[in-house]
Amino acid sequence: MITRIVKLEFQEDKIEEFLAFFDTIKHKVNRFPGCKGMKLYQDVNQPTIVMTYSHWESQEDLNKYRDSETFGAVWPKIKPWFDAKPEAWSVNAYFDGFSC
Repeated sequence: MITRIVKLEFQEDKIEEFLAFFDTIKHKVNRFPGCKGMKLYQDVNQPTIVMTYSHWESQEDLNKYRDSETFGAVWPKIKPWFDAKPEAWSVNAYFDGFSC
């Protein structure tokens, strides 16, 4: 299992459009084969910054999503709305205090 964290920073006049669009595709991504769940976080101090946090069975499953028709429809639509280059990390949990 891996966790994927993606930081996206949107133009101020595009964040609401992104959130509305996200609501139309979130279940497609969340139900994609190999995805074990996804969250979207929005920064409290800089609301134009959001982060997706998703769990994947494997890097191969994540790659299948990134090569999918779903991703191919999402990324080109939101890319023009970015205000900064996206950042992404695939990580393994070293410590998980949430399961205690």
